[in-house]
Amino acid sequence: MAENAAAYQVRSFPAPGLRQIVRHITGNTSDGKSRFLESDSGEHYRFMVENRAVANIIYSTQETPVDLNNDVDVAKAHEKEPPFHYPNGSIVRMIDFGPEVESPWHRALTIDYGVVIEGVFELTLDSGEKRIMRQGDVSIQRATKHMWKNITGNGTLPGRMMWVLLDCKDVIVDGNKVQGDLGSLHKEYAGRGHY
Repeated sequence: MAENAAAYQVRSFPAPGLRQIVRHITGNTSDGKSRFLESDSGEHYRFMVENRAVANIIYSTQETPVDLNNDVDVAKAHEKEPPFHYPNGSIVRMIDFGPEVESPWHRALTIDYGVVIEGVFELTLDSGEKRIMRQGDVSIQRATKHMWKNITGNGTLPGRMMWVLLDCKDVIVDGNKVQGDLGSLHKEYAGRGHY
């Protein structure tokens, strides 16, 4: 690990070297006009990988279809940090990775749309297959075991990804039900619901 990568610490969102993001939540007025309810940077942050990465929950819903009436979904999204994923719900999670940070091996029983926002990442599957993903590239994780590594600037710079996690039906492979396994990510989400 490069010396600057080992010394890199995250103590806030955004991670050092990455720009602040803004989320805009919209709604409807009583006369049916659209309006902005709020603009902020999110409120649920989780420091991970020995403070070398930070997750920011951009938004979450606890059911599908979502109840948008009286801003019920907004209240639920604000009230608590979600688990890894909500059965029948959705989570938009942005993660800032320090230089050379890699996730543990994990398999979520979800379909995840992963988008590189800033930087370059290596996606590795348990088959040994790898792909390099750059800004704007998208992965569709279909309950597969994988890991991520930030290789931005040859391992010298931070990077950012965003995922949309949606629930899926049981996955059956060769007659066997696939089991979810967060690996050492489990400790990051322990005690917070599903997974």
